[in-house]
Amino acid sequence: VFWCTADIGWITGHAYVAYGPLAAGATQIIFEGIPTYPNAGRFWQMIERHKCTIFYTAPTAIRSLIKSAESDEKVHPDRSDLSSLRILGSVGEPINPEAWMWYYKNIGHEKCPIVDTFWQTETGGHMITPLPGATPLVPGSCTLPLPGIMAAIVDEAGHDVPNGSGGMLVVKRPWPSMIRTIWNDPDRFKSSYFPAEMGGTYYLAGDGAVRSEDRGYFRITGRIDDVLNVSGHRMGTMEIESALVAKTDLVAEAAVVGRPDDLTGEAICAFVVLKRGVPTGDEAKQIAKELRDWVAKEIGPIAKPKDIRFGENLPKTRSGKIMRRLLRSLAKGENITQDTSTLENPAILGQLGQAY
Repeated sequence: VFWCTADIGWITGHAYVAYGPLAAGATQIIFEGIPTYPNAGRFWQMIERHKCTIFYTAPTAIRSLIKSAESDEKVHPDRSDLSSLRILGSVGEPINPEAWMWYYKNIGHEKCPIVDTFWQTETGGHMITPLPGATPLVPGSCTLPLPGIMAAIVDEAGHDVPNGSGGMLVVKRPWPSMIRTIWNDPDRFKSSYFPAEMGGTYYLAGDGAVRSEDRGYFRITGRIDDVLNVSGHRMGTMEIESALVAKTDLVAEAAVVGRPDDLTGEAICAFVVLKRGVPTGDEAKQIAKELRDWVAKEIGPIAKPKDIRFGENLPKTRSGKIMRRLLRSLAKGENITQDTSTLENPAILGQLGQAY
């Protein structure tokens, strides 16, 4: 009994709700709603009720449900019988190790492999992912490419970089489900996905990645365009977000974006959801200082966020994806003129206006 919680209008919904399970003749759960209504135990209650065996969801959803479970024991997954589960999946963004461990312990009871899947709309299906029960797992790593997928990490000129060095994720050979073109714009397809500076033959995913020195496992570090350049130092937003959520006694979720800064080129702006109420005034300033000091200890002083904004939640689509373009507008102090019709919680935008 397969359940993918994705919005059917996004690629995970197409491939892993609509035609994938149907083509495989699978029994599946299709769910309309949000994971926190009528309460934040909804996912776990449905797994119990329908004896779900494979559960596939997003790191953002997991992180928000960790916060709910730890603040209200009535919606904790311990209250539901999750013994039917065999396999857990993660999709949509890199999963930070803390969320991975919570998912593994509290949902899978340390028995279910977590299939941490890297893929994109443009790839049509999973590209880099552990094979459940066969690939040794490492929290936060999508491990190795599927057979036949020639993934590699290269520099700007398309040269392979050694394991342990970060670079750009590419695929060196075609695969069956790949994007074929862009509607009425084949030239844009070639220039966007097969850049000339890499020889015009490598598919550029748009993600940064690093391979571990010991196993050669892939770890996605975030979008290439989510790299911040602060006083000449290049940092991925993902590593700053991971550092913030690693402060597990205080932080439930975090999203980091850049904004222009006259002094440093770009400044780091962090949007933080705490495991308690939204602080204000002097208390907010004190917590913001604590978080800056924490990031400085975890990564280094250069990674300290210049602005920290607190909210009860982050602006997300109904499938749990953080809408970073809205966060970038908030960070720059711009009026929100973009379409917010897919937002689950439009009211949150007003709450995130105050920077500390």
